[in-house]
Amino acid sequence: MSSIASDIYSSLGLAGNGATSAKKKEESLGQADFLRLMTEQLQHQDPLKPMENSAFLGQLAQFSTVQGIQDLNTQVGNFSSALGNDQVLRGAALVGHQVLVPSSKLALGADGGVSGAVAAPSAGNVTFTITDANGSKVHEFTVAAAKAGEVAFNWDGSDALGNRLPAGSYGVSASHTAGDGTASKVDTYVRGTVDSVTVGSDGLYLDLPGLGTVPLDYVLRVS
Repeated sequence: MSSIASDIYSSLGLAGNGATSAKKKEESLGQADFLRLMTEQLQHQDPLKPMENSAFLGQLAQFSTVQGIQDLNTQVGNFSSALGNDQVLRGAALVGHQVLVPSSKLALGADGGVSGAVAAPSAGNVTFTITDANGSKVHEFTVAAAKAGEVAFNWDGSDALGNRLPAGSYGVSASHTAGDGTASKVDTYVRGTVDSVTVGSDGLYLDLPGLGTVPLDYVLRVS
């Protein structure tokens, strides 16, 4: 039975842990090793030119500094690991929720519409242009902006004639026209439902069907 158990541990890559730990312990120098080296240095120093107290204290200070940095690195590593686990939990809590993210695409479903928002620089009108996969304009509508700030928009999924368009990915762009006739482009923000969360080397990414993958930092609102 012992040979079978050993084979199982070996297949899982667990058999060599003890040897690896012992090897790492042999390769690293601890405080006791440093003090032993200091003692040997004192025993073999030139009696006519003994080590000065300042040099002795300097070596002790250097050792304390190095050991402090190693302890700090360990603590930072533990903190980083805990922070990563917390981010995963935060991302998992967003699955199934709607988020508002910057996007120039709209994901139209089989029924219902699509909503989003823009930030108007001043009072005026915001014109939204919807395009299909080929870049052809399929619909255009205007929303009044009473003042500078957020302006919400809703598209019911129909074309200029009121016909329902097929489900799929569409493009959206917006332009703002102020009261004096000055026109400027504004960024669009679209609502999407979080389907899943991906853990990347530089943070969390939310997978939004039809919109793609966006970093968690891009989320402006959760609903």
